[in-house]
Amino acid sequence: MTLTEGFRHYVVRGAALRPQPGSVLWHVRGDWLAMASLTVIILIIVVAIFGPWIAPYPEQGVGLAIVEQKLQPPGWHFVLGTDSLGRDILSRIIFGARTALIGGIAIVAIGAAVGTLLGATAGYFGGWVDEAIMRVTDVFLAFPSLLLAMTVAVVLQPSLGNAIIAISLTWWPWYARLARGQAVSIRERKYVKAARGIGVSHATVIRRHVLPNILTPILVQAMMDIGAAILTVSALSFVGLGVPQPTADWGAMISEGRMYVQTGHWWVPTFPGLALFITIMASNLLGDAVQAAANPRTRRTVP
Repeated sequence: MTLTEGFRHYVVRGAALRPQPGSVLWHVRGDWLAMASLTVIILIIVVAIFGPWIAPYPEQGVGLAIVEQKLQPPGWHFVLGTDSLGRDILSRIIFGARTALIGGIAIVAIGAAVGTLLGATAGYFGGWVDEAIMRVTDVFLAFPSLLLAMTVAVVLQPSLGNAIIAISLTWWPWYARLARGQAVSIRERKYVKAARGIGVSHATVIRRHVLPNILTPILVQAMMDIGAAILTVSALSFVGLGVPQPTADWGAMISEGRMYVQTGHWWVPTFPGLALFITIMASNLLGDAVQAAANPRTRRTVP
């Protein structure tokens, strides 16, 4: 490949990777707040992946206690101070990012997958299938989601996996309702009726025609829900029903450190709380921007 050909190759490749005019990414890129939130989220993901190499004290990040250095204030050796067991708070926050992201993404993925499949099935078939699925959905929606998750978590042993299962049971009904509404509209379109008229199976019609056309609102809603899912995981850990010690979790760190605020050790709960706040805020802002960009009525004009 000559130098000129190589230059053309990378120019064409770079142009293909750019957001196309009119696409959701093309509209989002003009929102500086959304781009800042995306940068924060990418940074958190990088920290979560490379935590063992980034953390200044990785052994303390996974739970090693050194009581002799407990409740050290922020300083040169411990940038964010230490907790009641002498563990470096910065290292614990870095390792807690992995727990938060795994929990939040897994909950949304499971809830969206189950809810979308059930909602698409209900909306496509209608009749007694629709009634049966949506009445079960109403039963789950009748309970406060956090209370239901806590009830399931009490039955199960405290762990990240069980917390994900408990919260996912409360998450899928919202996606089922959203997917059902979209599927009811799509099943009346001509290409769906034509596919059914020539004998295409219901499973194939749902897989090829219904699901692909309802994914956009589902993905937008999923992006908006990640922050709420992370908050719910932290809430379970805060009350002792989520991730057990010594696994690093922001909710458990806040719960452990709240008793030290009145004794002047403000840094113990403050920095995990800030990490949780920044993550949820960035996720919500990016989700709002994507939702606005996906809606032709609310999207902004980007030069």
